Amino acid sequence: MGLSPDSRARFNLERASVLVLDESGMGMSILVQILTGFGVKTLHRCESVAEAKETIAKVEVDLIVCDAMGASGEGYDFVEWLRRSKIEPNCYVPVLLTAGHTPSNAVARARDCGAHFVMVKPLTPIAVLERIIWIAREGRRFVECDTYVGPDRRFKNEGVPPGMVGRRRDDLQGDIGEAQSPNMDQDVIDGLMKTRRVEL
Repeated sequence: MGLSPDSRARFNLERASVLVLDESGMGMSILVQILTGFGVKTLHRCESVAEAKETIAKVEVDLIVCDAMGASGEGYDFVEWLRRSKIEPNCYVPVLLTAGHTPSNAVARARDCGAHFVMVKPLTPIAVLERIIWIAREGRRFVECDTYVGPDRRFKNEGVPPGMVGRRRDDLQGDIGEAQSPNMDQDVIDGLMKTRRVEL
């Protein structure tokens, strides 16, 4: 994604209410510094899942930044609890999950617990801001079913949001041009979908 370093855009999250859940004093301090740097004035600092649950029940928040909380994975469990809690509107709030180590199973667990994004530590202010902006612009639908509650996990590969610069080699950039071949006719599509008898 990447904000352009030459950008003169200003972002002020002064009106945002943010809950930060991190059991590490150092991690909490870094997140608080980053968020107050963006103008956040209403910060709810929680050092335990129990404290975060209590806060969620009492106060409306606009964003949750939650640490995965190491091997115990209490952060993942908190996000899953939040999504199923039915405490509106907080159960629908965007969640950035942070972790010190993100192997593929940790990323899958973050996705499956209902977090919008997982970010690997150490965090930089620009990376946090990019994710907040991405969440604000993307508008993913919310899915509620027996096995999952959270933002739609399916991503379309449409490139980065307009006005942003891609960070990966395979990010689609700007105008992707005209189609190289014509679209299929509806008759061809229907023919592909018809059941046919197969002889072996």
